[in-house]
Amino acid sequence: MLRSRFLRKILHPEAESTGQVNLVYILSLVVGLLSSLAAIILKNCIHYAHEFISKGITEGSTSYLYLVYPLAGMFLTVLFVKYIVRDNIGHGVSRVLYAISKRKSFLKAHNTWTSVAASTITIGFGGSVGAEAPVVLTGSSIGSAIGRFFRLNYRSITLLIGCGAAGAIAGIFNAPIAGIVFTIEILMLDLTMSSIVPLLISSVTAATTTYFLMGDEVLFSFAVTETFSISNIPWYLLLGIGSGVLSLYFSKTTLFIESKFEKIRNTFVRLAIGGGILGILIFIFPPFYGEGYDTIMLFLKGDTDAVFRDTIIGNYQNNYLILLLFMLCLVLLKVFASGITNGGGGVGGIFAPTLFIGGINGYLFSDVLHRVFNVSLPDNRFVLVGMAGMMAGVMHAPLTSIFLIAEITGGYDLLIPLIITSTVAYITVRSFEPHSIYHVQLAERGELITHDKDKAVMTMMDWKKDIELDLVKIRPADTLGDLVNAISKSKRNLFPVVDEYNILEGVVSLDDVREIMFNTELYDNTYVKDLMTIPPSYIDKRETIETVMETFRKTGAWNLPVLDNGYYVGFLSKSRIFTTYRELLVQFSEE
Repeated sequence: MLRSRFLRKILHPEAESTGQVNLVYILSLVVGLLSSLAAIILKNCIHYAHEFISKGITEGSTSYLYLVYPLAGMFLTVLFVKYIVRDNIGHGVSRVLYAISKRKSFLKAHNTWTSVAASTITIGFGGSVGAEAPVVLTGSSIGSAIGRFFRLNYRSITLLIGCGAAGAIAGIFNAPIAGIVFTIEILMLDLTMSSIVPLLISSVTAATTTYFLMGDEVLFSFAVTETFSISNIPWYLLLGIGSGVLSLYFSKTTLFIESKFEKIRNTFVRLAIGGGILGILIFIFPPFYGEGYDTIMLFLKGDTDAVFRDTIIGNYQNNYLILLLFMLCLVLLKVFASGITNGGGGVGGIFAPTLFIGGINGYLFSDVLHRVFNVSLPDNRFVLVGMAGMMAGVMHAPLTSIFLIAEITGGYDLLIPLIITSTVAYITVRSFEPHSIYHVQLAERGELITHDKDKAVMTMMDWKKDIELDLVKIRPADTLGDLVNAISKSKRNLFPVVDEYNILEGVVSLDDVREIMFNTELYDNTYVKDLMTIPPSYIDKRETIETVMETFRKTGAWNLPVLDNGYYVGFLSKSRIFTTYRELLVQFSEE
């Protein structure tokens, strides 16, 4: 009743299309507001949980708590997911992409809060992951739920999912432009006027709400004071190449670690192994504890003494070789801490680990040039640019990385270095890996929706629903009389010929027997095996839609049999497939 009254107020009979657009505008504001509130709640919950849990962790023997806290957090997360949520809530961004491509933008209602709760537990206890992916899943789920409540079409619900993601990023970083660009680059929404306005409304609403409630207390902010020097361009180019190579290492290692943990069937064995290794890593490298934004801020301020003070090298800070090796370990091993946290049962994203590695890599790059080659470079600029380069490489999102770092620094003084490093990093990693860490597994399964409308529509298609199962089956040993009897009972003109095990041996069409079907003299001495023909090809039930379309194109057939490991399933019609394709294309392209 509520939504009916609301719709009547907005949707005027004389301008239903305009009313639909106005409704989406209003809902995008609501989604942006709720997404930012989710981001604020998550940030505060993690902050206070972290403060409360880590009270006692200072130095000396108390640091042994690093061995316990991450395991405890992962244990509580596993219990929460296994017995309360009862659903997989990891890999938030990939889950959103899958919902858009294969579930008609349907995200389960519990995703509006469960990922926030789970990531709070994981990160609050020291899990070495980020909160951004969980809050993106939360914001997207809010958009999906609201769109379905008002019974909007697929395209409008997808747009509200994008608004939720944009609002989440804008809210958690106070960066509205980055939120919009993230949605376009990562979720691959089309950039049209009908989509850009709701995204603008949502992201600005989210950023404004965050600023109103928290002021400047975002994850981190830093004002750049040094001016840009054109003589540093070669170093930004080199940093971009290094960031690209490091991004490839990060992506491949993360997927490898998680695949190894997936092979461990017992949840609690997986938890014990992951929590134990993570605790050891954090004990040796305390900067791995939690998201790592505090460590990034220390590097930005040049206070490296505070980074190393309570670590195993605290007494060796005057030995540059040891410091260098320690920072190199931070860069190379953070990916293990992150991958093990998620693989072992924690819930979090790779956004923060990416920024952590990129920031330290940028500092390490400038520091080595200064100390070894006597090249004077502004360390904090390279920390920020390194963060952008790493994000551009791992996420294949150069524009997001450029605008995010530009916005959190409060201006665009870094714009040229950000563009150079991010672009070079993206080009470098694309030479080896065409898909981002969010997209690669979906792309391998043919489930990735893209900006190409033709490919996007085919990704959305579930061709198995178009398999025709009502064809009357006949046996090779059946006579012409048996076939005529089958024809009299069938509404179709195709008859699959199968043996006693349901293995397809051929097919008989009505055209093949039209001239002899009324000749009763042939009924008892003419057999189906003599009349059947072999189809030009077949389609396996596990094939992708691209393979199905290609098979129809190569054979020129209008109907092809569908098999499952050789067993007959049904027939697929080209005309039916193209009808479904056209309907989805209209739905997808609807403005």
